[in-house]
Amino acid sequence: MKLSNATLNRLPADIKRPHYDRSAITPGIVHIGLGNFHRAHQSWYLHRLMQTGDAFDWGIVGAGVRAADQHQCERLAKQDYLTTLIELDPKGRSAEIVGSMVDFVAVEENNSSLIAQLAKPEIRIVSLTVTEGGYYLDSVTRAFDNQHPDIKFDAENPDNPRTAFGAIIAALKLRKAAGSKPFTCQSCDNLQGNGDILKNTILSLANLSDKALANWIEQNCSFPNSMVDCIVPATGEKELDLAKDMGIEDDAPVTHENFRQWVIEDKFCNDRPNWENVGVTITDDVHSYESMKIRILNGGHQLIANAGEMLSIEFISDCMEHNLIGNYFRKVAVDEIAPNVESVPNMTPADYVRLIDQRFSNPEIIDTVRRVAFDGSSRQTGFILPTLRQALQVHSACEGLILSQAIWARMCEGTREDGSLIMDNDPNWDDLKASAKRAKETPIIWLQQRHIYGDLINNEYFVDRFVYWYSLISSYGTAAALRAYLGH
Repeated sequence: MKLSNATLNRLPADIKRPHYDRSAITPGIVHIGLGNFHRAHQSWYLHRLMQTGDAFDWGIVGAGVRAADQHQCERLAKQDYLTTLIELDPKGRSAEIVGSMVDFVAVEENNSSLIAQLAKPEIRIVSLTVTEGGYYLDSVTRAFDNQHPDIKFDAENPDNPRTAFGAIIAALKLRKAAGSKPFTCQSCDNLQGNGDILKNTILSLANLSDKALANWIEQNCSFPNSMVDCIVPATGEKELDLAKDMGIEDDAPVTHENFRQWVIEDKFCNDRPNWENVGVTITDDVHSYESMKIRILNGGHQLIANAGEMLSIEFISDCMEHNLIGNYFRKVAVDEIAPNVESVPNMTPADYVRLIDQRFSNPEIIDTVRRVAFDGSSRQTGFILPTLRQALQVHSACEGLILSQAIWARMCEGTREDGSLIMDNDPNWDDLKASAKRAKETPIIWLQQRHIYGDLINNEYFVDRFVYWYSLISSYGTAAALRAYLGH
């Protein structure tokens, strides 16, 4: 059955669907970067609120600033912006149709339609998932990169911006001129202090063209920090076929694990949905939740994916079944990451490691090593290196974390140990590959990438152990290095 408003009541009986009147929904949120994660997570929470009879003035309008976003717009428009969510639980699969999205802004080079939509007073939240590397920050210092070509363009053309941040600023300028209330800017990316980072990017860019506007934004807008969590694989032919097997023809279905978490700082300048009524944690202490999730889950993903890539393992759950890789994750997570993570209410770091072990091991989640390993230049610096730096500073165990950098460096040479090629998998792939090839002769060259490692090159212990592990991998392979670390 082709998914649409007209066919909702004709879908198979076991498919959950909206039992609210979608025609009664009016927009309240614009979400920029409307990919699978948003539709499995933030959109679902709002949908659940609507199922209770609440939040009909908080409908989501999708948006984007890349050409690929227009293709997403077209796919979703054909099915009335409905999405099939397929939960992949080892105990059994189930599906639910989510109806909280009501429109999608046309993708244009100058973002004029997006700016006009954001300027409407009924839009009270602008949320984003633009990836960890999408905030124009230096990867080591985390300072705003005001020399990036996109930023320089927006600074010189503030009314016709190229970036999502430029569009937000242009819309806030219109709202200020009209005397309208501002909107809350809400990052939903995997970044510790994501609201603070978004605020820094917005204010830094605004200051380049209009300091008075930047001051108004700082005084009137809010940027809540948040932690988001749900494993959501990419959609391919398998996922499309899975939806069809369940009786639904959906051009953009989303699969996800049987776990979700959303922790939000209650810091909204213009109202918000009652998310706490559907399981969202509203707290003043987001940092501890962020740290636990980013360091153990996201950091753990990097440990697994790079080793799995080198050993030609395709899926994350298969990595967890692999005697060396699964035990490598467990040992590093327990001995090296957890000691540098604080507990949160009802969850210790050790408990969280066990939870993540179960989630990563879920065989129903067909999550590829390639997806998880993508954009290592952002993910290593955001998810692994902060823990490594802290461990080095307090002289706690960090051997497996250092090994992870040697495995990543070897992966960036561009070949697996069976000789097969690793296709480009990072926005900076060419530079990483060139550095990795030079490091084959002189391993320390890899650590001279200051934009990644900064002053870690000055830590003799780190450098010595990296050279040891990299040399071991080069001579005997990744499996040998993992055995040595595990004491096998």
